[in-house]
Amino acid sequence: MTNIFNYIEKESPIHKLTGATKLVCLIFLSLAAMVTYDTRLLIALPLVSIALFAVSKIKVKEVSFLLGFTAVFMVLNNVLVFLFAPQHGVEIYGSSHVLFPIAGRYVVTTEQLFYHLNLILKYLSTIPIVLLFVSTTNPSEFAASLNRIGVKYSIAYSVALALRYIPDIQKEYHDISQAQQARGIEMSKKENLIKRLKSASSILIPLILSSMDRIEVISNAMELRGFGKNKKRTWYMGRKFRAMDIIAMAVSVLTFAFALYLNYRNGSRFWFPFN
Repeated sequence: MTNIFNYIEKESPIHKLTGATKLVCLIFLSLAAMVTYDTRLLIALPLVSIALFAVSKIKVKEVSFLLGFTAVFMVLNNVLVFLFAPQHGVEIYGSSHVLFPIAGRYVVTTEQLFYHLNLILKYLSTIPIVLLFVSTTNPSEFAASLNRIGVKYSIAYSVALALRYIPDIQKEYHDISQAQQARGIEMSKKENLIKRLKSASSILIPLILSSMDRIEVISNAMELRGFGKNKKRTWYMGRKFRAMDIIAMAVSVLTFAFALYLNYRNGSRFWFPFN
């Protein structure tokens, strides 16, 4: 069964950071990648992400499905950008260095290729950070740290429940899929994609019904235990901020500030090294 958006328990410095710290780092590093097209910074951010992956001890095969899905979406996005706006890079950088023509307005230019390079780097800058956040953050600890920084505990607990429920949905889908295949519905890779999608759609109704039953059980259990009655609550997984948490948040904020500085220095969001 393929695991998607699951917490992967390891012993690493990244896992020891609080959930709130990792959320702050995710937000500011993502903002840094989004607000600028300065290639120098966009090259540095993926390198940092790769280093963080190595530190976290998360293996590539453990997140291979999401990496593959992201790669397909990244390629599709770049293809569509070129199909609908083949001269967008020329418009942005104000020059045109033609490499070779294709047909009509479809001309490959240095500016367009450079723009596509920046798009790819943006994906490589943000997606690994998101995967690290999901894979190294315990949902219960994340809820506790959110409550510590001022988020209402009922909201924080709802976020934790949502994160913890994702693996349950995957397991339920897998179990229903196995039951359907035992009844003769082919869903393996031997079948063509269209029929596999039609067969997968037949799982949705029992999956939704079982999910609704599970939600009702959880909500009734929480109501019977008086959840939300008091203004505060204790957390079994709560942890205090340490020096590494402060350093990590400071670095992410400074990275975002540096991205804004590059925009100011370049005179725009874009940086083009060629004349």
